[in-house]
This record gives sequence, structure tokens and C-alpha cells, in this order.
Amino acid sequence: MTLLYTESHEWVQVAEEPATGAKLATIGISAFAVRELTDLVFMQLPKVGQTLKAGEEFGEVESVKAVSGLYSPVSGEVIAVNTELPDRLDTLKADPYVEGWMIKVRLANPAELSKLLTQEAYEKQCSEQA
Repeated sequence: MTLLYTESHEWVQVAEEPATGAKLATIGISAFAVRELTDLVFMQLPKVGQTLKAGEEFGEVESVKAVSGLYSPVSGEVIAVNTELPDRLDTLKADPYVEGWMIKVRLANPAELSKLLTQEAYEKQCSEQA
């Protein structure tokens, strides 16, 4: 699984939509972010059909420590939302990269992916923050 990351700890996995060939981005938050937030108590996600811009807040996650915005790594239309996740926040601790996905976005501008961090660059950033 190849992931790209934002400095604000969101991850993106890109795949091709079989029917159209369009690029789809699955988005979530990293295991590092989940550990830092500690006990999660609430999550708000967008609705299918919402249009996002890269860097724009698409929702929020609340822990016993703080409320944190969730920021879209890419621009595009939300085509799927993991509607079960807000009721099963422990999923993020157990499996943030597969079961813990938050939204799927049809990319409006695949070139935006070049601005995201590689796994190595993200791990370096996290080690400097720890």
C-alpha cells in the first residue's frame, strides 16, 4: 500500500476508478495522529457530493485532549464517506489505514499529489515532533 501524507497527518491512497479511469483518493489520518490525539470521542465527516479544495477543512475529530480539524490533501468531489466510523472510533486505533478510512474523493487535479509527503519524509517529520 503506497501512501502519501500531509504535514497535518492526513494520508492518501490513490487508485484508479475501474469504470472511468478517474483517479480516486482514499483519505484518513495516520497512526501517529491517532496516538497523539489519545482517546477519541467524536468525529464529523462531510457528505457525499461535497466539493473539497486541497488544504480545506472537511471535518473534525475530537479527543479528550482537543478538537482537531481534518484537512483534505487534494481537491475533488467526495464520492464516499465511511459513515460507520464516527460510531466506531476505536477502528482508528486498530486499523487507521484500511478500516479507518474516512472519505473517498474523485481527484480534480492529480498534480496536487506531488505536493504531499512520501512515507520517508512523513516518518522524518513525526520523529522530529515526538
